[in-house]
Amino acid sequence: MSSPPAAQTLSHEAFAALGADSVAYVRAVRSEDIGFLHVEAPLLPPGSLVYVLHAGDGRPLVIAESLEAAVVEAAEHQFETVSVH
Repeated sequence: MSSPPAAQTLSHEAFAALGADSVAYVRAVRSEDIGFLHVEAPLLPPGSLVYVLHAGDGRPLVIAESLEAAVVEAAEHQFETVSVH
């Protein structure tokens, strides 16, 4: 009987890269905080909630006005959306 394979330790970078091109999640963000996500993020009027589609590694991909629109964007780009808490 063979023994199970040894566990491997992943670096933070390697772990973050897992699923980066196939898994995405959506996070609600206050419009005034969008500028903190990316230097080139658009300026939005303060006081509203927007939804940001993030790649599995945390990169912001799309800003949407609704959760449904962000999920549609994910599907159109062949990302599987996952729930994170």
